[in-house]
Amino acid sequence: MKDITFFTWKVQFVATFLLFLNAPLIQAEEALATPQVDSQAWILMDYNSGKVLAEGNADEKIDPASLTKLMTSYVVGQAIKLGTIHLTDTVTIDKNAWATGNPVLRGSSVMFLKPRDRVSVEDLNKGIVIQSSNDACVALADYIAGSQDAFISLMNGYGQKMGLNNTTFKTVHGLDAPGQFSTARDMALLARSLIHDVPDEYAIHKEKEFTFNKIRQYNRNRLLWNSNLNIDGMKTGTTSEAGYNLVASATLGDMRLISIILGAKTDSVRFQESEKLLTWGFRFFETVTPIKSEDTFITQRIWFGNKKEVKLNVGKQGSITIPRDQLKKLKTSYILNTPQITAPIKKDQVVGTITFKIGSKTIEERPLIVMETIEEGGFISRMWDFVLMKIYQWSGICFPCSINS
Repeated sequence: MKDITFFTWKVQFVATFLLFLNAPLIQAEEALATPQVDSQAWILMDYNSGKVLAEGNADEKIDPASLTKLMTSYVVGQAIKLGTIHLTDTVTIDKNAWATGNPVLRGSSVMFLKPRDRVSVEDLNKGIVIQSSNDACVALADYIAGSQDAFISLMNGYGQKMGLNNTTFKTVHGLDAPGQFSTARDMALLARSLIHDVPDEYAIHKEKEFTFNKIRQYNRNRLLWNSNLNIDGMKTGTTSEAGYNLVASATLGDMRLISIILGAKTDSVRFQESEKLLTWGFRFFETVTPIKSEDTFITQRIWFGNKKEVKLNVGKQGSITIPRDQLKKLKTSYILNTPQITAPIKKDQVVGTITFKIGSKTIEERPLIVMETIEEGGFISRMWDFVLMKIYQWSGICFPCSINS
């Protein structure tokens, strides 16, 4: 490690470290030629880093159709996770979830529920995720929240927490409704939250078929049968107003990508364009974690504390996405928010920014985070630090500031 000395006339403190790792080199510019995607709106996102690798009209508001069920699935998953409901609970079906008696559901995708049927939460949940069953959405919404309107409030509330700034849900199932819209970007954020927050719920999305009342129905996401990619979710959506939509996620090693296709012209186009996007992403990019969350990135002098040094790192946001085979060229630097770090200071407090670059191009930025809480020191210790700081500010010489990082 190198000694790092900080001077008073420098407002910004930058220390650059080369990460030397073995990897063959390619030109980073090769990854800049994004594919042509035949859909109204689309986006490709790295799940781990959250980086958008490519996009087109990603903020255009479009009817999500049955992609709405991703949020329905999320709310159900959270209710199970929190213990509000259980998979073994039995739900009594009422007439609102009866396709024959509810004109909204007629002719749509259903699991043929009938009034007074008693169906487990597990079966209804699989009906939503695997069969895209609109009657199951109504039944579970009523069971969890007491009414569809109350459930929709939960959906939009979770959406706000996820940062879905251009999304409004008006139904629990996604059938056409005035004022219901989303964007490719918001759908990617929703998909990422579903995978991360409710993994048990997401695991259902890879199941290829489901049988209920001796009726076998197959998952509408045909990419689950794709032999070229390891697809394990997520959801199709189709209405005359929305066109053909698809959210898909695939893995390659430790890398996971999320692709969104909205407003494709045909059923086959949405699948081929999603496969094209995912294949392109895995070909040209990789997810790396150059700074581990448990490792110290830099040790910095702290003033007025019960310790003299504070350990800083990237926290839980260490994954970044870079052009494939460029890891050897990756450089990191950091900058502090203030000239000095002073106690008291809390764990996970942000004190600066870490920048990742390849050549002169900034690839990603992450917050520089405190690894441990440090309280104020005693009176004498703080007075001594005050004297040392004044000497430092006057002369630019600070022997306690030169520490190993």
